[in-house]
Amino acid sequence: MVRATEIPLASVLPLTAAVNDAGHLSLGGCDALELAREFGTPLYVFDEETLRGQCRVFQHEFKSRYPESVVAYAAKAYLGRALAGIVAREGMSLDVVSGGELAIAASVGFPAERIHFHGNNKSEQELREALAYSVSRIIIDNFHEMQLLNGVALSLGVRQKALIRLSPGIDPHTHAKTTTGTLENKFGIPLPTGQGEAAVRKAQELPGIELLGLHVHLGSPVFELEPYAEAVDSVLEFASRMRRELGFEMREFSPGGGFAVAYTPEQKPPEPAAYAETVVATLREGLWRHELPAPQLIVEPGRAIVARAAVALYTVGAWKEAPQRRFVSVDGGMADNIRPAMYDSRYAALVANRPLDERRETVTVAGKYCESGDVLMNDVELPPLAPGDLLALPASGAYNLAMASNYNASLRPAVVLVADGQAKLMRRRETYDDVMRCDVWPLE
Repeated sequence: MVRATEIPLASVLPLTAAVNDAGHLSLGGCDALELAREFGTPLYVFDEETLRGQCRVFQHEFKSRYPESVVAYAAKAYLGRALAGIVAREGMSLDVVSGGELAIAASVGFPAERIHFHGNNKSEQELREALAYSVSRIIIDNFHEMQLLNGVALSLGVRQKALIRLSPGIDPHTHAKTTTGTLENKFGIPLPTGQGEAAVRKAQELPGIELLGLHVHLGSPVFELEPYAEAVDSVLEFASRMRRELGFEMREFSPGGGFAVAYTPEQKPPEPAAYAETVVATLREGLWRHELPAPQLIVEPGRAIVARAAVALYTVGAWKEAPQRRFVSVDGGMADNIRPAMYDSRYAALVANRPLDERRETVTVAGKYCESGDVLMNDVELPPLAPGDLLALPASGAYNLAMASNYNASLRPAVVLVADGQAKLMRRRETYDDVMRCDVWPLE
């Protein structure tokens, strides 16, 4: 058996990846070809060791430097019932951004005291559901929501703990569609305009809200460390001023998440330890400089927990020779992974049935859906591909499934969890009946 460190794409494959004695890609001790035969393709394979390892490393790196740290998994990256159960058992908290994500968490008994509710336009119904489940924190995104939350809390006879999300005006130098810390985006209350002060003042006045702290989130994926230091500095300066002027004590603080991962071997994101060191060192220095009491620190990794843990498997089908490129089509695409079409995201790949073969052909890997933009990879070097080959895309655990659709009435893929040579079904493949289940026919 050849370990992942000795095969192509070692840095982006799950930790248990290997080439087995049959010469096939192995994940969690399971032959990728056998997984494809049993569960079909497209197939998303989560490696339990990598998944749990990322939960543990983030908790260790932050808590070892700052014991009053909470690591909350950002569910928007991907949430299913099995994954929610694993996150809960690893002792992490959970960020949800919708009533649906909250319902998934509640269905597996995720502890309410470890759930935070985010989102820029929470409905009254969602807030009622969150407070009825007694979620730990509501992250207030705007003035409208603040009033809405106060009304819901009073109607239920509770005083809801909350943080205010600020937009600090810091550019994290990531994709424009995933930048959230600048002033020209829909998230958070702008800090430099004076609205941050007005928000703190208003929240302190509302009887249904107990304002505990402040929150920022710069975007994702953030490959640089300096934006985190800038964000921490800006919030601590603001908190110090609010303490002097309004008597506000910041008991909790979150610099958000957005920690980057490598999608291709060429990418070199900071390690979790580097993110932790930057955030904690800046926080400690700022607390000392502004003479502030130490708050609880909340960080929110999502992509960094699940991306590397999963590999997407596709079966190769048709091919086409064009004047400038060779197209090879697979049986998935933008319906299960819209990231390349939406964000120009780049992936690497290997042929799971012969992962050690020489890469000597330049191809564009296209999906099966009726869009010219349905391309998973442009002009990548791979071994010559033939119909029936099994193509593996590492680092597929974040956002692919969360943003999946039924475009072209396609069936969302199955998801399995592998460990110690065993595969467990986390989510079955959809059926045609599933696709039509919500349709009303015949019309009455």
